[in-house]
Amino acid sequence: MKLWAGQTISEFGTPVSQIAIPWIAIKNLNESAFAVASLTTVQFLPFLLFTLPAGVWVDRLSRRMVLIVGDLGRAVLLATIPLAYAFDALTLTQLYVVAFLVGILTVFFDVAYQSYLPYLVERDQLVEGNSKLQITVSAAQGAGPAIGGGLIQAITAPYAVFVDAFSFVASGAFSGAIKKREQVAARVEGARQSMWAELREGLSYVLRHPYLRPQAMCTSTSNFFGSMSFAILLVFAARDWHMSAGIVGIGLGLGSLGWLLGAVFVGRLQAWLGVGTTTLVACVLFGVPWLLIPLAPQSFPLPFLVVAILIGGFGGVVYNVTQVSLRQAITPERLQGRMNAVMRFIVWGALPLGSLVGGALASSIGLRNTLIVGAVGATFAIVPIWFSPIRTLRTIPEPEPPDEPRLEPGLATPLQGPLPAMEESNA
Repeated sequence: MKLWAGQTISEFGTPVSQIAIPWIAIKNLNESAFAVASLTTVQFLPFLLFTLPAGVWVDRLSRRMVLIVGDLGRAVLLATIPLAYAFDALTLTQLYVVAFLVGILTVFFDVAYQSYLPYLVERDQLVEGNSKLQITVSAAQGAGPAIGGGLIQAITAPYAVFVDAFSFVASGAFSGAIKKREQVAARVEGARQSMWAELREGLSYVLRHPYLRPQAMCTSTSNFFGSMSFAILLVFAARDWHMSAGIVGIGLGLGSLGWLLGAVFVGRLQAWLGVGTTTLVACVLFGVPWLLIPLAPQSFPLPFLVVAILIGGFGGVVYNVTQVSLRQAITPERLQGRMNAVMRFIVWGALPLGSLVGGALASSIGLRNTLIVGAVGATFAIVPIWFSPIRTLRTIPEPEPPDEPRLEPGLATPLQGPLPAMEESNA
């Protein structure tokens, strides 16, 4: 409950910065579409640079303490933006630096967060726990953009960032109030190796796993093309649709009700359709709805924005809850941090690449055409799941033995040998 309470406050603050920081670059600093898209690239670049070692450290340290430091550190960094603005010293360079450092702390926080939940709740409560956490995210995504847009209109974008900074302080306080202590020494006793050996074990576990590898390929494909679109969405809304921050916030907020619906109904969908079919249905919704945005009439685009985010958000949340619960349930506890780190490295590492490509494409073929490319590309995310054993899963499998990694069908040795060829992991 304390973890959930802290997350709730933080999640309601996050959408404020998600709108406010790009809006500062667009309106206060009058930067180009490429510069605005580069903010997303810089923010998610740490997922390429630091995620894998973060997984090793999260398995070695107190995950609760990682959460606290991550929250308080991000609060301090974000608070520097309104302070610099107050003294007329805010620059794009500072936004890049803050985005990068916040991204590093987010890497450690997210890996610890997903690894901490299985320690706090029982295995049969994971879907319910992830659903409740996702309900909070969905409610925040619904109300947060409208709140953020209103705050930007009322007090300007730089000062609106203070709200997110405060939310991180509150989240850290709730994590600090959790009394249940992890057995960190017991988790690493007899298992600590060199950094590289532990990295290699985590990479091998994910990249050769019959469920985790296709999951990573599907999510990274969706994230790459999705980030192409999201990196320029605000620029498109402001400059092609001539929307104000308040209207954009209302559109994003109404559309994000799809997130809430997905979180509420994911358990029923799994019970009705099974894990595999639920995953496939969610994948179908990754790209097609987003075509509504570039194809919307310029005279009346708001309903198209709302419907696209509503349907796409529903599919994204159903997919996330289903797949995160699956990997948390089957992975041995001592590998949770590294498994989540490798997954984050692959699936979140696609975000800065996608946003960078999105910004470059927007400068060459235009905002509208780039949005079409992103929507069409995201539809191919279903392919890895379709050709994997996930497709036939009815229920979440039983946990795997802690020291006996799962065998890929047809393999004669445990999944802890040499890493697969680079071509395979890149596919």
